Amino acid sequence: MNMFDKLYAKFSNDIGIDLGTANTLVYLRGNGIIISEPSIVAVNLKTDRIVAVGAEAKQMLGRTPVHIEAIRPLVDGVISDYEVTVEMLRYLISKTEKLSRKFFRPRVVVGVPSGITNVEMRAVYDATKEAGAREVYLVEEPMASAIGIRLPVKDPVGSMVIDIGGGTVDIAVISLGGIVQSKNLKIAGDKLNQDVMSYMRDEFKLLIGEKTAESIKMAVGTAQAGPEPLETHVKGRDLITGLPREIIVTDADIREAISNSIMILVDSVKEVLQKTPPEILGDVMKRGVHVSGGGALIRGLKDLLHESLRIPVYIADDPLSCVARGCGIILDDLEAYEDVLVRDNSELSSRK
Repeated sequence: MNMFDKLYAKFSNDIGIDLGTANTLVYLRGNGIIISEPSIVAVNLKTDRIVAVGAEAKQMLGRTPVHIEAIRPLVDGVISDYEVTVEMLRYLISKTEKLSRKFFRPRVVVGVPSGITNVEMRAVYDATKEAGAREVYLVEEPMASAIGIRLPVKDPVGSMVIDIGGGTVDIAVISLGGIVQSKNLKIAGDKLNQDVMSYMRDEFKLLIGEKTAESIKMAVGTAQAGPEPLETHVKGRDLITGLPREIIVTDADIREAISNSIMILVDSVKEVLQKTPPEILGDVMKRGVHVSGGGALIRGLKDLLHESLRIPVYIADDPLSCVARGCGIILDDLEAYEDVLVRDNSELSSRK
């Protein structure tokens, strides 16, 4: 490390970003996770100016006047609105700089879904660079998650990770610093919210919003029947009368609503296992499957996976932060983890 590298290390931020469809987490080297905000930006359509970002913008969902729109700039784990994503990243990086009081622009490691295209990868790289990063490194989210869980990803031993986010599910088998077999699904937290909304409309003739659907899922959502029944009160608009109505919804209702999506997830995990080389499959049977991401908190999912796969299943500690923690570990020793990066800074910057 030369003199300039030492100066940069001392006076710049090193940031790990889990750029998620539902939430974005920021890891600041030496401080841990310092920001966890919803990936939502409120924009004034008259002036094209950002009104709010993160938690403040989420409060506006479904409550904005005509000239203000609450936008999710990432859909299914990839950038759908480039300019708004840049503004959101700029806000997060600026907020980090204020907290750390460093002088130089940061090095940033960003988690991206497995199997994204070069165009989508380039968009993440460019957006992060434009937002103020000095150097940008990309890592696939299941790999970052495995590192955050402290699995031996660089050893000649197989590890399996299921990262269930808001927009995507990443299922990956990892060995020797690379992904041996993987599958990316668009059936994740947001899809389960849509399932709940559709079920409320079809079964109860009740119209609810996305925020309400998410709160129902969190309150009584289960993948399997639990020891005690759960119920919650739901308010919405009656589709027949057009007037407000309140009903009671049980865990059995929501289990029925999300059952099809959950079974697609289970079948996809089986598919990845079926394509995994036998030696690595033996490691996975011995070491088990590790589940991370917000979807890991769904009640009964661990037991359902265990019964379906017949191998041990473990829910990661603090599953929401696994990818961000993994990005932070990579930042601590970029040279050691160089092989796990999707593309490094020099390769992407040279591709015009």
